[in-house]
Amino acid sequence: MQSVKVSVRMQPLGLAALAFAIFLAGCSSTPGPSDSRYLMDQDRAPAGNFDVSALNDAVPRFEAPRRAGNKSPYEVWGTTYRVLDSNQDYVERGVASWYGEKFHGHSTSNGETFNMYAMTAAHKSLRIPSYARVTNLDNGRSVIVRVNDRGPFHGDRLIDLSYAAAKKLGYQSRGTARVEVAAITVDQDGAMSIAGEPWPGPSAGTKGNEKGHFVQIASFSSPSPAEQLLARVQTATEDPVRVRAITTGGGRFHRVQVGPFASEGDAREAQGRLQRLGFSQSILLTDMH
Repeated sequence: MQSVKVSVRMQPLGLAALAFAIFLAGCSSTPGPSDSRYLMDQDRAPAGNFDVSALNDAVPRFEAPRRAGNKSPYEVWGTTYRVLDSNQDYVERGVASWYGEKFHGHSTSNGETFNMYAMTAAHKSLRIPSYARVTNLDNGRSVIVRVNDRGPFHGDRLIDLSYAAAKKLGYQSRGTARVEVAAITVDQDGAMSIAGEPWPGPSAGTKGNEKGHFVQIASFSSPSPAEQLLARVQTATEDPVRVRAITTGGGRFHRVQVGPFASEGDAREAQGRLQRLGFSQSILLTDMH
């Protein structure tokens, strides 16, 4: 099959992902005037102090292989890349960057929608969608992300994390960090491995204590804007809405949340409805208290 040259999205902190919409349009290197990402000269973080303290890691699960995003080999800027036949034993150390507002709401390489508030990542060779544990080697923090995009194709970068995942790892202000990336694989029967070694899965032993799944619209340091947003959301949805005050090491936050929902799937459906209503900065979380 003939190799296709693909236009990509790049930011000063590293490249985000392949411009999937341009690929479908015929691999044109000239962006269309309606593509709002090109109105920004540089990528940037969202405004305000985005609270990630309640943001859960991605939850690894079996996902059947797909063709979307796994074309191999593929070419970017004259360089040929290959997608792994299997993620099973993958572990590597390198530099992580992040991507954010410039690409928020645009298509990833497998046709999903990039959400800078979700725990996702872009990688050049891991099969997608897939999961990986990313550890910041400078501070020891780890997150689990869902890999659903291609990149970064800039310099020596190994992986591009969403802004939220980078903030959880503590490097969003610096732009890059030294990390270890270990692939997580999930069999059809639910058995998991990480970098080829058997793994019981994240938060083993906490299942059964969950109260429900929520869509968090926003988090504020003071109650007044939270109550104002609560009123707006209540007029837009029939789902239950609450303001929950939480004290963490970073201070006291007032979180506007929709739910609870019985399953993550129900919560994701609600999140989609809320995004179509204009509440685009939401995250999914599980109430464990």
